[in-house]
Amino acid sequence: MMKSLLPSDILTLVEEDRIRFIDLQFTDVVGVVKNVTIPAHELPEALQNGIWFDGSSIEGFARVAESDMHLRPDANTFTVLPWLSGEEATARLICDVYTPDGQPFQGDPRAVLRSAIREAENMGFQYNTGPELEFFLLKPHPDGQLIPPLPHDAASYFDAPSDMAAGLRRQMAAMLEALGLEVEAMHHEGAPGQQEIDFRYSDALTTADSAVTLRVALKIIAQQNGLYCTFLPKPVRGLNGSGMHVHQSLAYLANGKNAFADPGDPHGLSKIAKHFIAGQLAHARGMCAVLAPLVNSYKRLVAGYEAPVHISWARINRSALIRVPRASTSASTRIELRCPDPACNPYLGFAVMLAAGLDGIRREIQVPEATEENIYLLDARRSPPQVTLPGSLNQAINAMEEDEVVCAALGPHICERFISAKRLEWEDFRLEVTPWELNKYLSNY
Repeated sequence: MMKSLLPSDILTLVEEDRIRFIDLQFTDVVGVVKNVTIPAHELPEALQNGIWFDGSSIEGFARVAESDMHLRPDANTFTVLPWLSGEEATARLICDVYTPDGQPFQGDPRAVLRSAIREAENMGFQYNTGPELEFFLLKPHPDGQLIPPLPHDAASYFDAPSDMAAGLRRQMAAMLEALGLEVEAMHHEGAPGQQEIDFRYSDALTTADSAVTLRVALKIIAQQNGLYCTFLPKPVRGLNGSGMHVHQSLAYLANGKNAFADPGDPHGLSKIAKHFIAGQLAHARGMCAVLAPLVNSYKRLVAGYEAPVHISWARINRSALIRVPRASTSASTRIELRCPDPACNPYLGFAVMLAAGLDGIRREIQVPEATEENIYLLDARRSPPQVTLPGSLNQAINAMEEDEVVCAALGPHICERFISAKRLEWEDFRLEVTPWELNKYLSNY
């Protein structure tokens, strides 16, 4: 799945394409893309020995006393940035982060995912994912401000005549293809201004890299067209929020066959798949803070807006947390987790999702009965709290702290810093006096 390039291949491509600069990219703990740019003539040294940077200035990385960090480019992530050319011609390499003694840095989200993938490989599996990132295109107001959000168009699902973003989506798709992503489909989503562009599934590390690349690229293309692209889960009250549904499967390393497929099962699922589903259901509350990481995320995860609330699974029921899409062949058998949103750090997200599923396989957790009725229509009073997702970031953080499997998957370094960052975010929100409160109460009290 992942292409294999040698450092010598990279240097040849740089010379052939007359690349002037190299962006060395990585993400912080909360998923924000960071970047160090070097002239192309420094690339041979960077490929051989990496480059140093100050980790103490990066969210959740290191304290001042342990600030020296080392970036090592992953040659397989080399791509030319199509929006820069001529004297600004630039290529991108995603990097792994190391400590001064040459060990993978425990605070590097990419290293966390690599560790989870190794756990799967030790059990004989390759973990494949296919994230579907939804996003909004917004028009700036005449003064350049984005608040209140102003959707780019008034179209809805698959609309054609009123879909003003169709041409822009094609431009985005072409740009993503130039970056090495294989785009499979694109369409207008359910809310005004809401879009979706899907790329082909692959191994989890490749698709996490691709999700980060997509978020960066789409923002740049939107900006070039006078628009703003946002992956905020719920930018407008009353409209559907943006999700990042993640299709997942395991393949046997020994023969490459889909470990989730069993044509003789009523759901088409193997025992491995059902244990994997059961593991994710068991840890759904604990991993929610990673998959839906913002205060705003929990304004999407409410009943009535096509986002899951109840912890359940189903074959055709789109209100369930985990859905089993129809598969044309056994090779395409997969499950779809519907609670993640596009603000999550995909490296950490995939790591905890995999850890939860593998825990289900190890312990042979039994999956509950599928829930095929529309859960959105159920009376919430009949559903005890333990079968629903957290209702706020604060509840999600508390659930995460109690989940040993999720915390172990992240490691003590990231777990501590992630929880600390999110508690600060929650406290800041809790202290804010919002326009809603002033409009609701000021004239009455």
